[in-house]
Amino acid sequence: MSDVARLAGVSIKTVSRVVNDEPAVHPDTAERVMAAIEQLGFRRNLGARNLRRGSTTGTIGLIVEDVGNPFYSELNRAVERIAGSYERQVLTGSSEENRERERELALEFCSRRVDGLLIVPAGMQHGYLVPEMRAGTPVVFIDRPAGDIVADTVLVDNIGGTVEAVTHLAAHGHRRIAFLADSAGIYTASERLRGFREGCARAGIRYDERLVIMRKPTEESVGEAIRTLLAGPEPATAVVAGNNRVTVHLLRALAHRPDRPALVGFDDFELADLLDPPVSVIAHDVSALGEAAANLLFARVQGDQSTPRKVVLPVRLVARGSGEVAPR
Repeated sequence: MSDVARLAGVSIKTVSRVVNDEPAVHPDTAERVMAAIEQLGFRRNLGARNLRRGSTTGTIGLIVEDVGNPFYSELNRAVERIAGSYERQVLTGSSEENRERERELALEFCSRRVDGLLIVPAGMQHGYLVPEMRAGTPVVFIDRPAGDIVADTVLVDNIGGTVEAVTHLAAHGHRRIAFLADSAGIYTASERLRGFREGCARAGIRYDERLVIMRKPTEESVGEAIRTLLAGPEPATAVVAGNNRVTVHLLRALAHRPDRPALVGFDDFELADLLDPPVSVIAHDVSALGEAAANLLFARVQGDQSTPRKVVLPVRLVARGSGEVAPR
């Protein structure tokens, strides 16, 4: 600011008034100051300004599993929209499903004095956040709950969704229905397994552990899993895929097989309606998930002291063709 003031031939106080849009600066003077700012490439230090004023940093932290996953990209956009309406910016990081990385990111964001944290948890131990929460940093968990603390949480109806998927496949004549999902230690995967078992029970189908495979989804692991599920004298005739990544890897593995099973995936994904056949899914509004969590966080930022809330958003079956194929 001293450099700008010197170049424009004004006081530092005048520069401060111009950059903070304060009144009582002559237009000609303001124009000289703005020209000096442009020439010198001056930018306000918002952190220093906020420290002087005792106000917030104007940021929130968002921790997801992988920003490259379209699911989390859409979630991020939704959070940014809400944050923008509160004049906040979003700092985002990927935990890569690593609880130590999650902890590192959360504490790094807190050290930068974010106004609040939104976390898709990678682990089940969140006691490290207690000092930050006591100091006034609100925390909201998205898609999965915290493991060992009580905090606001926004989820989707994982159990109801997989119940509906199994019910739908059973209604089209399937009795050998497989469940292919992410690692069992992940909350959403374990809840969707619960829904799968409940769906089998409701449909009068015997739950067969040989038709359940849960592991980290990669092209290789999903390809191996589907080969196992479709082999033998009693192969699966239908599959419930536990998330969008599993579904995409599964479609690649099935691309050239004549014995393709019926398929219902959990989570919608881009171009699902344009494939052959179009993919039936259990869909939920990812934007609504991000918006609900962000709105809950900003309510806390603005002083809401009510007891922690658990919000469960609905899901719906979108029947497009792949889940309506009859057993071979």
